[in-house]
Amino acid sequence: MPAPRPRRADYVAFRQLQTRWMDNDIYGHMNNVVHYSLFDTAVNGWLMDQGLLDPKTSDSYGLVVETGCKYFAEMQFPDLVHAGLRIARIGGSSVRFEIALFRNEDDEAAAEGFFVHVYVGRDTHRPVPIDGARRAAFQTLLVEA
Repeated sequence: MPAPRPRRADYVAFRQLQTRWMDNDIYGHMNNVVHYSLFDTAVNGWLMDQGLLDPKTSDSYGLVVETGCKYFAEMQFPDLVHAGLRIARIGGSSVRFEIALFRNEDDEAAAEGFFVHVYVGRDTHRPVPIDGARRAAFQTLLVEA
């Protein structure tokens, strides 16, 4: 029996994202590549809102080293997507973001994905420890398994 679909209550923070006309594919629903774009937009938007990322000047930033997605229901333009965010794990230099996409006012997710970021130095591209301010912000999204 398949696992139940994630619900809004399973996530800590939300970002509202508008689908676009070009997101629909020839079958009339949102193309699967768009889900990853929405995940990326939600995570990086949250990071920037928290003051944790400036793409042009941050000394370190997260590189995606692993990602995945489960699809449960179709979405399409002009749906309004609510991206639920949580963190499942914070390591020394890595973090696992989990993101669920909720269509309009639906309580069950249409898709659920994850990104694992490894934080690297801008100049070295080598892993760096997650610092205190960043770690503290990540802990606000941490959900115990």
